[in-house]
Amino acid sequence: MVTKIMSWFDERLPITATIERHLTKYPAPINMNIWYLAGFLLIVVLVIQLISGIWLLMSYEPTAEGAFASIQYIMRDVEYGWMIRYMHTTGASAFFALIYLHMFRGMMYGSYQKPRELLWVIGWFTYLLLCMLGFTGYVLPWGQMSFWAAQVIMSLFGSIPFFGEELLTWIRGDYLISGITLNRLFALHVVLLPLALIVVIFVHILALHEVGSNNPDGVDVKKFKDEDGVPLDTKPFFPYDIVHDLYAVGVFLIFFCFIMFFYPDGGGYVIEYVNYEAADNLKTPEHIVPSWYYTPYYAMLRAITFPLFGLSAKFLGFVVMAAGIAIFVALPWLDRSPVKSIRYKGVYSKFFLTLFVISFFVLGYLGSVASTPIRTILAQFFTCTYFAYFLLMPIYSKYEKCNPVPDRVTLS
Repeated sequence: MVTKIMSWFDERLPITATIERHLTKYPAPINMNIWYLAGFLLIVVLVIQLISGIWLLMSYEPTAEGAFASIQYIMRDVEYGWMIRYMHTTGASAFFALIYLHMFRGMMYGSYQKPRELLWVIGWFTYLLLCMLGFTGYVLPWGQMSFWAAQVIMSLFGSIPFFGEELLTWIRGDYLISGITLNRLFALHVVLLPLALIVVIFVHILALHEVGSNNPDGVDVKKFKDEDGVPLDTKPFFPYDIVHDLYAVGVFLIFFCFIMFFYPDGGGYVIEYVNYEAADNLKTPEHIVPSWYYTPYYAMLRAITFPLFGLSAKFLGFVVMAAGIAIFVALPWLDRSPVKSIRYKGVYSKFFLTLFVISFFVLGYLGSVASTPIRTILAQFFTCTYFAYFLLMPIYSKYEKCNPVPDRVTLS
């Protein structure tokens, strides 16, 4: 009976073929390691964010007068509202932690090289949408840090020459940040951006299953096949990989729940302490900082303290900050190395990748603390080393000496 029912559906909609192509029979490389878990965990966090966000939406009031009070109502009066809100805020940080690990794995193993250039670009759009979602969601509690962080970030558009002020007014919907601005960000956060994110992630997975997953060795697993045309160095995603992924989900949820129940504000990094105060446009916080996942780019913004060619320092900082995010999309065309994986690349690639990671963490710290002359100099230096990884890549990746790459994957 089940077979007949599935046959009836398959004649009209390729359900079985789709499940086999993208799940049960999808050939996954046999040597994928712990770095490849971040992609699956991102799907788990996406589900958590969608479910908790819908529940928060039921009690949230997107007005300047009622937004902060509705958050307090959720925390105090809605049954398990505090848990749902902490689930959402913890999920936001988990989202960015995992996507940074996911991107770093792609950089480390050359997952952006041919034939995965488009896959990398689509993944970058996922990251860009996530940044926009994080910012719009950060403003919705309408606390002190939410309000003033929005003031700082939106004012950057006003620094654009010639039409910046008009663009800023159009974005805010008012001459100042007000309830109209909050309504616009609310609409983006709960409707447009989540839908766009789901679509882009779906296309990202389709593109991944079209070209195949990369592996730590960076070799083409499709080169050697058995008599049935199945790559020798692969295994079906289900049940082999899915079992490992489910184990990772269990471990991840233990840490996730520990933070959610016992450390929900993350020492002021997940939820800033000043954000427990209602927004007040007449009282500026002593130190305005964004969420921890934006602090490297915030440090780049503050690192530019000098005008150039008639352009203000604020606008130049905005350009550098935007370039720090946008430059990832150019990686497939910057890397001239004949090998993909960092395992077989030369010493220069390993040095610059290590320097990039150090720069990212140092900039993250500098963006979370008050600016001083010494810290500004450090931010300028590490901004240069951050971009050096990308801008010098066509040179050091082309001329460095690489190690021989095996024909098939290794299991070490």
